[in-house]
Amino acid sequence: MRKMNICILVIALMLMPNMAKAQDFAKYFVDQTLRIDYIFAGNTQQQMIAVDELNVIPRWYGKKQRLSELPMEGNGQITVRDHKSGHVIYRNSFSTLFQEWLTTPEAQTQTKSFENIFLVPMPKDTIDVTIDLRNNRRDITTSLTHQVVPGDILIRHQGEPPTPYTTLQAAADTTHCIHIAYLAEGYRDEEMDQFIKDAQTATEALFAHEPFKSERNKFNIIAVKSPSEHSGTSEPSKGIWKQTALSSHFDTFYSDRYLTTLHLKDVHNWLAGTPYEHIIILVNTEKYGGGGILNSYNLSMTHNEWFKPVVVHEFGHSFAGLADEYAYEDEALPMYPHDVEPWEANITTLTHFKGKWENLIKAGTPIPTPTSRKAKDIMTKIGVYEGAGYSLKGVYRGTQDCRMRTNQTPEFCPVCQQAIRRVIDFYTESLVSR
Repeated sequence: MRKMNICILVIALMLMPNMAKAQDFAKYFVDQTLRIDYIFAGNTQQQMIAVDELNVIPRWYGKKQRLSELPMEGNGQITVRDHKSGHVIYRNSFSTLFQEWLTTPEAQTQTKSFENIFLVPMPKDTIDVTIDLRNNRRDITTSLTHQVVPGDILIRHQGEPPTPYTTLQAAADTTHCIHIAYLAEGYRDEEMDQFIKDAQTATEALFAHEPFKSERNKFNIIAVKSPSEHSGTSEPSKGIWKQTALSSHFDTFYSDRYLTTLHLKDVHNWLAGTPYEHIIILVNTEKYGGGGILNSYNLSMTHNEWFKPVVVHEFGHSFAGLADEYAYEDEALPMYPHDVEPWEANITTLTHFKGKWENLIKAGTPIPTPTSRKAKDIMTKIGVYEGAGYSLKGVYRGTQDCRMRTNQTPEFCPVCQQAIRRVIDFYTESLVSR
């Protein structure tokens, strides 16, 4: 009996560091969400960040461990510090449509503003929040630090009652999982049954792909019924403007198939009070298009033959921060300087390849890797293939084809699967198991 007690004591002592880390959430936060609304504005020469509004929402559905760690670098970061001690108590990364707009010719001559929304756990005491925006050289271009006092009477309360929603899938452990919310766009009240069917279709499409398939029980999924006055979405190039829940439209940055919404406050207002962190917006249209922005949203059309591969592809962007692996001569964009290593896990410029997917490459494989005409090699032969990230030269991918490259490819390549699995583990793996 004495030996058994000693063993139990030893095990308990071994677990204490991990248990302490797990308890950090309760030390600094309560089970509520602080929603911080920002305005990002500027042009290629100068950018600025301003606080727009603070909101508190019942319950916190984000991570409760690894609070000060990032799942990936992203194009921007939000950092929360305890005001008294200066300790970092929460961090997350993101990308924004504003930063993408800064790469367009319009940003050289015009100044615009964009809504951006970030969720952090509600602090018990005063915090200092820092927002950093970075360029494609991974340099910080602008930053804002501001203070939030939890007792501020001007923090707006939202989410009671929440927008009606349907639970499509309950995670095995709803207190320790990844929360996804579908949001209806361009569906009238009488079309909500169709929206639920479309959300179910998207769910089955997503979980037909590894590693989501084998990790399905770690995801909690709801469908939020946000009604629109009109069916469909706006098409500015055709002069079509519709009254919809999220004011989405094609022709973003004058690109015909780029479907987005700029109205992020509306997005989060509809979601307030529901269990959500990652957002998939389903748009009731037959026209081909979509978009995905890291830790912001995934937006996809629903009634097009390419609906299922597109919604999965865009979730690769919004959830796992995967880069596009395609490149076309007529759409070449200088998104990735060839002397800077991209932070995205599935592309490289070979300036600092270590830590990407070299662990998956067989010894003796030439780098860069020549393409093969053998069908069995297209998805399975891992190497470093030129042409990715909208550049035909100087940017490389891990396989010849992938869900992040073409709609016709049935799976994520092994490189992307590894990256996605690392993100899933980041959010759900217990500290003790680590």
